[in-house]
Amino acid sequence: MLVCLLAGSLPLAAQTVSPSGPAPSLETLARMSGTPDIPGLNMVWLVPWGDRADANIWHNIVVHQTEGPAGSAYRGALQQARHPERQGTTIWVETDGTVYWAVGEWATPKHVRLGGNRNDNKFIDNRDTFRLTPNDNSIGIEFAGNYPNVRKPVTEAQIEAWRILVRVLQARYGIPTERIFAHNWVDYKDRRYCEGCMLATMARAQGAEIALQGQPH
Repeated sequence: MLVCLLAGSLPLAAQTVSPSGPAPSLETLARMSGTPDIPGLNMVWLVPWGDRADANIWHNIVVHQTEGPAGSAYRGALQQARHPERQGTTIWVETDGTVYWAVGEWATPKHVRLGGNRNDNKFIDNRDTFRLTPNDNSIGIEFAGNYPNVRKPVTEAQIEAWRILVRVLQARYGIPTERIFAHNWVDYKDRRYCEGCMLATMARAQGAEIALQGQPH
């Protein structure tokens, strides 16, 4: 797995843990700084993680789809890295499952309208989201590949990456499962399809299953 730092001239290898000790848990890796090598994720770091204390206080995860072609995630992430607070998201996911971490955890890319402008309760109860999911507390993820057909589903590789990535985000920032949203759930968006809905639903189901497994029997 490679780490591509904008300020560096050469890619750097992801940080690995000494083989002499037990493998760290996903939760431990999620709380590290730098560029941890997270099993199951092909993560390309355009910027490394800093100290969690310096990150934005992320309360929500908002899942997007770029309506861009396969192969466009890296270009989108690179543009985001150059202009961290332009329209876009912190994380971009390619159709092959490669995850690009594009900007520092302090940045607030523009990806939600007016703090969440949907209030019709069409998909979820919007009393919990209307004007309550602004860019400065909602971390966004873009999934590439649904062009020219916006209804084209995400790939299996993207799904597998997402299953791990969402757990990392929840562990790193303490985001509960009920604060994972599809873009269409919080914003009035494209009427042709429900942007991010399948991925957000999947993440919530996974979170509920993990919570159930953790309950005493």
